[in-house]
Amino acid sequence: MKLVQAVLVMVLGVAACFGYFWGSNRLLDVIYPPRGSRVAENINAANGIRPWLFLGPAVVILGIYLVYPVINSIVLSFHGPSGETWVGGANYAWLAKDAAFRESMRNNILWLIVVPAAATFFGLIAAALTDRIGWGNVAKSLIFMPMAISFVGASVIWKFIYDYRAEGSDQIGILNAIVTFFGAEPQAWITIPFWNNFFLMVILIWIQTGFAMVILSAALRGIPEETIEAAIIDGASPFQIFYKIKVPQIWGTIAVVWTTITILVLKVFDIVLAMTNGQWGSQVLANYMFDWMFRGLDFGRASTIALVIMAMVTPIMVWNIREARKDMK
Repeated sequence: MKLVQAVLVMVLGVAACFGYFWGSNRLLDVIYPPRGSRVAENINAANGIRPWLFLGPAVVILGIYLVYPVINSIVLSFHGPSGETWVGGANYAWLAKDAAFRESMRNNILWLIVVPAAATFFGLIAAALTDRIGWGNVAKSLIFMPMAISFVGASVIWKFIYDYRAEGSDQIGILNAIVTFFGAEPQAWITIPFWNNFFLMVILIWIQTGFAMVILSAALRGIPEETIEAAIIDGASPFQIFYKIKVPQIWGTIAVVWTTITILVLKVFDIVLAMTNGQWGSQVLANYMFDWMFRGLDFGRASTIALVIMAMVTPIMVWNIREARKDMK
């Protein structure tokens, strides 16, 4: 029965879309008929309106989907836990004094400094090296493979790598197995304050290096051969060609990759939730918002934290879009 309902919904949905596009197109032809004494004006007017008729439903739905949550979050940030009692700026005053929020901000800033830089750097190095070897496509596939894994799945994999067993027990975690092999004591890595943030960052760097590599590899292949040949004739070394010729020419792409990963880092949530749940000094903003929303059941405070995340993401996102448009021109 459910399968029949699903098929029926799909058929009706496709039919409704077809009916809308066909009907709106016919209506436009009635209003601006492609004939008569004003045929040229009618065709130009219809051509200007027709794209908006086709894009209109998607733009409206997407606008509601994106704009409504923002407005609702702003409203909720001035209300109490249930979202019904007006509290004014109390949530913002609480946020300014909250120690856990300050910890989350510090950790997010630490993630912002390390992850985009490391992922972009390793991606750039991988892109440059894999283009110079015969089995480069195989290497690229292996490096890109973590991108196909969900953040939670990647966290589970790395949880086994960081796994800790009491001293004297067999260590199944790869890292502790290596440590004990050299005679040192095993460590509960993800419970070590401050340093555990870096162990969590490694997971995101491992995932995003493949993304950076693919984009930067395409950019490197788009560099005009003439500039490289001229550098070789002038006696430049391979490192000089890479650092002084190639990198400056793809700097715009590097910046876009950097900022794209930066936006992702500002919203990092899954890895922290799956690995530490924000314990041992590893809390980040998105996880802290989740805690207040679904564990503390305080819509006001959760919305206030969400607006902080949005305020941090928006300028970077706008800059990223502008740079991407420049590269497309």
